Amino acid sequence: MTSKDWRKSVVYQIYPKSFNDTTGSGRGDIRGIIEKLDYFKFLGVDYLWLTPVYESPMNDNGYDISDYYEINPEFGTKEDLKELLARAHDKGIKIMMDIVINHTSTHHNWFVESKKSRDNEYRDYYIWKDGTYDAPPTNWESKFGGNAWTYDDDTNQYYLRLFDVTQADLNWENEEVRRKIYDMINYWIDFGVDGFRFDVINLISKGEFQDADGPGKEFYTDGPKVHEYIKELNQETFGGKDIMTVGEMSSTTIEHCLKYTRPDRNELNSVFTFHHLKVDYPGGEKWALADFDFLQLKRILMEWQEAMDQGGGWNAIFWCNHDQPRVVSRFGSDATEEDRVLSGKMLAIALHGLKGTPYIYQGEEIGMTNPGFTRIDQYCDVESLNAYTSMRGKGMSIDLVMKILASKSRDNSRTPMQWNDSKHAGFTEGYPWIEVADNYGTINVEKALEDENSILHTYRKLIQLRHERDILTYGDVRPHLMGDDDLFVYERLYEGERITVIANFRNRDVEYPPDVERGGEVLISNYDKTADVLRPFEALMIYGQDS
Repeated sequence: MTSKDWRKSVVYQIYPKSFNDTTGSGRGDIRGIIEKLDYFKFLGVDYLWLTPVYESPMNDNGYDISDYYEINPEFGTKEDLKELLARAHDKGIKIMMDIVINHTSTHHNWFVESKKSRDNEYRDYYIWKDGTYDAPPTNWESKFGGNAWTYDDDTNQYYLRLFDVTQADLNWENEEVRRKIYDMINYWIDFGVDGFRFDVINLISKGEFQDADGPGKEFYTDGPKVHEYIKELNQETFGGKDIMTVGEMSSTTIEHCLKYTRPDRNELNSVFTFHHLKVDYPGGEKWALADFDFLQLKRILMEWQEAMDQGGGWNAIFWCNHDQPRVVSRFGSDATEEDRVLSGKMLAIALHGLKGTPYIYQGEEIGMTNPGFTRIDQYCDVESLNAYTSMRGKGMSIDLVMKILASKSRDNSRTPMQWNDSKHAGFTEGYPWIEVADNYGTINVEKALEDENSILHTYRKLIQLRHERDILTYGDVRPHLMGDDDLFVYERLYEGERITVIANFRNRDVEYPPDVERGGEVLISNYDKTADVLRPFEALMIYGQDS
């Protein structure tokens, strides 16, 4: 195995709208990413994943694409993207693009044409079904709330939209649709892109269109032809090329993810799954306040680690992304600055010892927190605004609703990147599209770079370890103390080597477990020296020989 193996890579996710603004528009842009390439070189990441920068009305912040071939002027031009690719490649950094092929914007020309009549040549590009004005074709629920079908007065039919009303699901049964999608992906491969993140890719195959007992997920999640379609996608586009792929999988299973990622099946390199990020959803309800279930978190992580390892699949491993709250506020503590730094490092060490491809979301590496918004007009996310309306409609108090949003909203991760302590955290010279978190004076890149004990330097060291130590990429996973209420402990084993990862998730001293090997070289820790007990949020990786 060489260091060029994509499995040894670390990916940094950029949410361009909130990353770095070079025009004063209040929105980040592609040139803002170019401006920070030296920062990524310092950090040591291998890939930059950009969330969608295509033409879009931005109802879902770019995940509603209206033209796959054009760049949204808010972000810049194709020439800017070409320059980003060239300059990134010069620094040994690759670029992954985000592609949404389950649905398009209703502003896309295909959909505009499909609405003109039932006989239009583009009608079958989407999923149109009969129903009555007050009775949709099925009772399926949209991921963003409400029924998943929208009625069109002009043609007296409903179109399926599993997400926002402006995001119409494509009909993958139509071979011409698939061909158009493959042509588009090949265009971007020829353009020079190094990888793709496929948004909700496991929803592209729909099953029977009938009423469900619940939201209806069983009729469109990991559907009957999904593997057939993804194999075809592989064969017609990136298969056999030096292109890294990761599929976002909604409500999926280990069995399916092994099929998606086993090399012999020629589908995808890796998968994003989210089960471990629902451990603070009481009874499966996102919009509720609850402490996270630590034992469940460990169980889910290790269940996937062991099964994917033994079955030959491959995970993306991550705490944060543009759809999740900030992990230090969620599974760590931001109550004090000391807690934030210790727990931020602990969470990094606990995750980066796992098997899979680590993903770092912008700001995670400096310990950015949830912003703690207190007014509904501070939120921009369509899902959050819909949830606010729904919760208030159920009679919940404004105070409770705002506390829930402050904990669960996707906007918690979308506030501007905090570069320095100047106005708007150095993100923009204009007025930011969403407010900057108030703590940017304390938490910013400039300060983190100067402080060798910052969270940033822990992430940099973890990336170096991933590159240098084959055991972290290829080693088997052995969980320990799964019933322990305080500690997350596991081992990685490879060719006679062993790395033991110990993480105290509690803000108090915890006794060392007697049956965990403590001897060996400490590769990384969030404390200067070891002690007789595991101190608050203490975490360490210990290297030794496997006896």
